[in-house]
Amino acid sequence: MSLAFAALALTAVTPAAATSPVVQIDAGTIQGETGPDDRAVFRGIPFAAPPVGDLRWRAPQPVKHWQGVRQTMKSAPACLQIDYGWNHDAAVNQSEDCLYLDVATPSLHPAKSMPVMVWIHGGGNRAGGGPGPGDSPIVARGVVLVSVQYRLSALGFLSHAALGAHSGNYGLMDQQAGLRWVQANIARFGGDPKNVTIFGESAGAQDVGLQLLSPGAKGLFHKAIEESGTAGFGLPPRSLKESEALGEIIATAAGAPTHATAAQLRALPAKALIEASEHADVPGLDDDSFIWLQAVVDGVVLKETPAASLARGVGSDIPLILGNNRLELGLYGTPQRAIEQGFGANAQKAMAAYGLAPGGTPPADLDLRLANDLTFRCPSLHVAAERVRTGGATWHYQFDIDGPGDKPVTHGSEIRFVLADDGAAPDAVAPLAAYWTNFAKTGDPNGPGLPAWPGFGAQATSLELTAAGARRVNGLSAQTCALRAAP
Repeated sequence: MSLAFAALALTAVTPAAATSPVVQIDAGTIQGETGPDDRAVFRGIPFAAPPVGDLRWRAPQPVKHWQGVRQTMKSAPACLQIDYGWNHDAAVNQSEDCLYLDVATPSLHPAKSMPVMVWIHGGGNRAGGGPGPGDSPIVARGVVLVSVQYRLSALGFLSHAALGAHSGNYGLMDQQAGLRWVQANIARFGGDPKNVTIFGESAGAQDVGLQLLSPGAKGLFHKAIEESGTAGFGLPPRSLKESEALGEIIATAAGAPTHATAAQLRALPAKALIEASEHADVPGLDDDSFIWLQAVVDGVVLKETPAASLARGVGSDIPLILGNNRLELGLYGTPQRAIEQGFGANAQKAMAAYGLAPGGTPPADLDLRLANDLTFRCPSLHVAAERVRTGGATWHYQFDIDGPGDKPVTHGSEIRFVLADDGAAPDAVAPLAAYWTNFAKTGDPNGPGLPAWPGFGAQATSLELTAAGARRVNGLSAQTCALRAAP
């Protein structure tokens, strides 16, 4: 993931000049800068009031209007997080005041309004940031690109009884506030507010999936793309009560008294809360780094479990692209433990399917394959199948192209083919950016010169993208994933 965004950073923008673009938005006037391809770029635009002090753990509030011209030539600090290495740039420039977005547009005054693509970054809902995509070559394909930040870790996803309803989903509410800003302002950047696509990778993809199911996001976007992540992320959801119990543990570890009031919680040092969440032992979750990837059913932002919403066809009116990379992340714990947890009553059948039964021969990449099935491949295929059953237009892919220096395909490998041009001629190898922008424009990824990509449909058709080209696969991992119960 860090390599992909490093590639984005190679594209510089020219210094502000007398011709720097100026736009009047609902909160005031902003001045951006002109890129080398004549795009207009605006960075660090506030879309909500700073969520600090009494506004910590509240729904995002409106921005105060300003007088004069606000300079928007520098991206805002990322939201508070731990430095894990891959997110170092975000971690060294972070702040609790972080609800800002970046916008890049090919033209402020196009002959026809352009489709809008809103990027939601990944990072486990505990790391990452918005800067970078504004410099992406994808903008030159005729789309307005928005990158939105949202509160992370305990500040964005902690629940506590003292905080009331919807606690635990502040990060999702931030994303919705960013989408409301798009609806109110994007026409002034040449974008069409009636043609908005949200897309994201990893936790960003999960959040895209949850926005498809959240009543608060209804009408704020019209298409969606999930790269290596789904609503629920293959994990069992948490009830609000379960999430509040975890929040009590974290708050106490951060220095709050037992059964603290909301005021006492808001007085805690923000970094203490982030640190406490890093060391929390999450009940029922072996890998505690997934702490903020369990969907919280709070009854407000999420009315019911993702599985229940998908079964009812919620979000099926929105066209969706989703998929996974052939290999993603490593397995936490032993294969036997993962199979027992992930396949439940079908664990013995799954043991045989992976070659772990007596007399069987497990594959050399067993850990990676199993981790991918449980967390990425089977959940994405389940979502695709549920959407097709309820009438949702859906395209599924599997990405299988090694990275630079023959680095094996892994989590985030597809990002550089979507957002960054690092000299690898992405379209010639895997035309993801072309598929993505076609989809943003028309609701269908297909277009002239591209390998045909059928919808998922009754044949469960996926498009597999390899270095040798694209090929259609029916029933990808069907027998194995049939053993996996929906969380």
